[in-house]
Amino acid sequence: MAEEQPQSVEQIMAIREVENIDLPDGDIGEGLRFQTNRGSMDAILHRAPNADQAVIWVCGARGGFGGPGPGTYARMAQQFAGNGITSLRLDYRMPNDVFECALDLLAGVTHLKDTGHQPVVVVGHSFGGAVVIAAGANSSHIKGVVALSPQTFGAGMAGKVAPRKLLVVHGKADTRLPFSCGQQIYDMAKEPKELVLYEGAEHRLEECRDDLETLLGRWIPETLAADIGPRLASIQQ
Repeated sequence: MAEEQPQSVEQIMAIREVENIDLPDGDIGEGLRFQTNRGSMDAILHRAPNADQAVIWVCGARGGFGGPGPGTYARMAQQFAGNGITSLRLDYRMPNDVFECALDLLAGVTHLKDTGHQPVVVVGHSFGGAVVIAAGANSSHIKGVVALSPQTFGAGMAGKVAPRKLLVVHGKADTRLPFSCGQQIYDMAKEPKELVLYEGAEHRLEECRDDLETLLGRWIPETLAADIGPRLASIQQ
């Protein structure tokens, strides 16, 4: 009897249809709904015309589109769209389930790949920090991972993110997830990696919003432009 082959990510989480939907009140971008073999998930696309670079942004355990800041994701997405980088702000089908949320993120990566985008950067806040680490360790089409105020639960694959770049950011005044969580993830990871700790910043990073957005505005384009293709090509999807 032939040995059964393991399923690919695309088989486990297959996109069947992408349709346009209305945006949440007060938001900007293009509303999308992904119909998959595991249910539907919503997203907001900030399209940069003729772009082949892209970023995916995911939030905390409750899902949604808000993110840290507040408003950092939306502002950065608009800024990047004006600079030739597409953004996909992605909601979850099953919030607070790291495995299912990582599949959501990987489906978003597949969509961007199928629409002509090069390997992407993924950004996650809080619970989403674990999601981007789990997804980043399992996709050859991710070249950079950003974990903002990350939790350690679900982030055990931090050591397998390399050769992708990893940026860990945490506020030293975080009372929800202490900055030792970010330090622990950084210590588990291999180079290339970077840890940024902000004095006086709480979990949502509002106190350091301007510095954070300056950091992301530099780190993400630099990572997208970096040539790590040969190292990524050796990773099995």
